[in-house]
Amino acid sequence: MTILDDLAPAATAPTALPAPTAPTPVPDLRRARAELRRLKEEVGRGPDPDATRRQHAKGKLTAHERLELLFDEGSFTEIEPLRRHRAVGFGLEDKKPHGDGVVIGWGTVHGRTVFSYAHDFRAFAGALGEAHAAKVHKVMDLAEAAGAPLVSLNDGAGARIQEGVSALAGYGGIFQRNTKASGVIPQISVMLGPCAGGAAYSPALTDFVFMVRETSQMFITGPDVVQAVTGEKISQNGLGGADVHSEISGVSHFAYDDEQTCLEEVRYLLSMLPQNNRELPPVARGDDPADRRTEELTDLVPADPGRAYDIRAVIGRIVDDGDLFEVHEAWARNVVCALARLDGQVVGIVANQPNALAGVLDIHASEKAARFVSTCDSFNIPLVTLVDVPGFLPGVDQEHGGIIRHGAKLLYAYCNATVPRISIVLRKAYGGAYIVMDSRSIGADLAFAWPTNEIAVMGAEGAANVVFRREIAASEDPEATRARLVAEYRAELMHPYYAAERGLVDDVIEPGETRSVLIRSLAMLRGKHAGIPARKHGNVPL
Repeated sequence: MTILDDLAPAATAPTALPAPTAPTPVPDLRRARAELRRLKEEVGRGPDPDATRRQHAKGKLTAHERLELLFDEGSFTEIEPLRRHRAVGFGLEDKKPHGDGVVIGWGTVHGRTVFSYAHDFRAFAGALGEAHAAKVHKVMDLAEAAGAPLVSLNDGAGARIQEGVSALAGYGGIFQRNTKASGVIPQISVMLGPCAGGAAYSPALTDFVFMVRETSQMFITGPDVVQAVTGEKISQNGLGGADVHSEISGVSHFAYDDEQTCLEEVRYLLSMLPQNNRELPPVARGDDPADRRTEELTDLVPADPGRAYDIRAVIGRIVDDGDLFEVHEAWARNVVCALARLDGQVVGIVANQPNALAGVLDIHASEKAARFVSTCDSFNIPLVTLVDVPGFLPGVDQEHGGIIRHGAKLLYAYCNATVPRISIVLRKAYGGAYIVMDSRSIGADLAFAWPTNEIAVMGAEGAANVVFRREIAASEDPEATRARLVAEYRAELMHPYYAAERGLVDDVIEPGETRSVLIRSLAMLRGKHAGIPARKHGNVPL
């Protein structure tokens, strides 16, 4: 054997050829498309036709029906409609409806992008589980990233008990996102069914809450727990219905009789809000002339500071077409907060209401106005304040309830606001309440007054009783002396031009020129830029 023989490769057996296989079937796209359509139609119908009938029997719409009313026709785009939960135990592995009890997506309202999620009560009674929460987190993150409003349509039974602490963690993620987006994008909560336990805190963190009478309720502990702990027996609506929260607690800003009206009003509110805090509210100019005089105000507001009138009638004659959208209409009626337009520009109006408690500021009125001022400031809505205030409400209940702390909320909100601010004193403006109602001294850009204004530490009668008490007591005719001194005090320190002479108001104007003065002033202030202190945040007197 030679060396070449050693290097030669060894002989190998011939390799067997693989056996022929069946040809791979070509995907049938038409069949797949038909299957997808069938599946999505099934998802849209819901997990159970009987559940839909039960929902309608309660006077409630389904999630998709509600979204159709909220958004412009054909504009809603749903995402993650096929998502299912992965939980096991307690029978969950056998019940996995597509969507997992919530519909999320975006569409347009009056042509502008809006995001939404809607609980589907037909699946798990709208209760929140891990997959459900992940969908809500997804749409909340998209809304913030896109800089567009978020509307939640709430109709759920709270946390999904079968999923345990995972469901609770899902709520934590929602609360954190509500807080992060606060003052960045408008957040609106629409209560269309039950909202119990910790779930109620998400609406409380949003800018506006809408409720429907008879079908929506909000409470932390339900009637059964209340009765077990306190012995008090109460219905769900009596504990946390729409009228309770819109008139007593102040949790709800608006209450309506049916879902259709409620969702139409949500659309109207969105038409007055900017997309986010970097934009101005949309302009909608109509046919109401900017220079229209308001002579009827001369007779509408009584010159006597002790006589009542409805401030809403005054507002209606000043704003465009008499159209105002009142916020918290049924709660703390002694102050009116409303959105309206002046020459097409959205403004927030805060006004004392002499028809209720003479227009005094109390705990609830201070909270109501403070929240409204802060919301307007967050979304670049100028503030107009109409002042007719006799002071803060005296009383043991008010003092013990913390009127100092709650009144400071309104003071803080005004002082902190950087939007254009204009105030007009219609009649009386007494004491600390005058200062709090956006006076020049706390930063109002412009302050005006009608010729009927009385700006003073207190009313003339009270002031005379304090300043001249010894002289009155020593007089042979105390009543006559008191009357003379009251007249002298009023003539010396409370005449209509006293504040103007000292630069505390910019001008005394006729009631008939109120609308035109406001419109010209707001036009001048449209480009206002206010410096903000270098700080993490202020310490609000909560």
